Amino acid sequence: MFWTTRPGLRKRRKALRRFPPAKSGRNSAAPGPMRKLLSEFVGTFALVFAGTGAIVINQASGGVITHPGIALSFGLVVLAMIYSFGDVSGAHFNPAVTTAFAAARRFPWREVPGFVAAQVAGALAASGLLRYLFPADEFLGATLPSGPAMQSFILETVLTFLLMVVILSVSTGAKEKGITAGIAIGSIIALEAMFAGPICGASMNPARSLAPAVVGGHVEHLWIYLAGPFLGALLATPMCSAIRGQGCCDSADDQ
Repeated sequence: MFWTTRPGLRKRRKALRRFPPAKSGRNSAAPGPMRKLLSEFVGTFALVFAGTGAIVINQASGGVITHPGIALSFGLVVLAMIYSFGDVSGAHFNPAVTTAFAAARRFPWREVPGFVAAQVAGALAASGLLRYLFPADEFLGATLPSGPAMQSFILETVLTFLLMVVILSVSTGAKEKGITAGIAIGSIIALEAMFAGPICGASMNPARSLAPAVVGGHVEHLWIYLAGPFLGALLATPMCSAIRGQGCCDSADDQ
């Protein structure tokens, strides 16, 4: 063989036998629990910082960002975070989504408390930073109903239901499914924020609403944005099963 006439190549071949190169790629090792929680923290932080930050900066700048810009900010940051962390934690960034994945048997119930705690902590950190950066802003992008409370509650329930149907259709719970998952989920978030945001705030995420409400001190309507998203996400599970049939919601690797 040609390589036998090259001493340098012989040495290199021996070295490769003794010390094989590490496997490359993001999926070379299964992510540990702390990596999953950290990705949920960072992803939720980014969602709240960019999304509610767009609302805060829009007010501070006299409307430069505009309502469509705010809706796109939420959709785009979710899209980016799904592609960044989807292969680590599943990119939930939403306590209602995590709970619905567990109810759909695509995610272990024992991991739900840790995920929710990481998501809430990330959201609170983002709102705390926005409070520091914009101390004059009273609401910090909090979601508040512009009409009757029940109107916003129903809207939040339906919006989260539709969001969760899309999520269940394009993801597995532990990881994103295919390269279109981020586009589909980011698009539905932007769409729903675009048309329903002026009425109910289009939260669809308890952590996104909890953080600015607590940090800003406006918790009077918080129940809408806690109960509505959880209810809507949980209702999506039987609907997904009814549409997709047996096997839709029983694929968790481990319970």
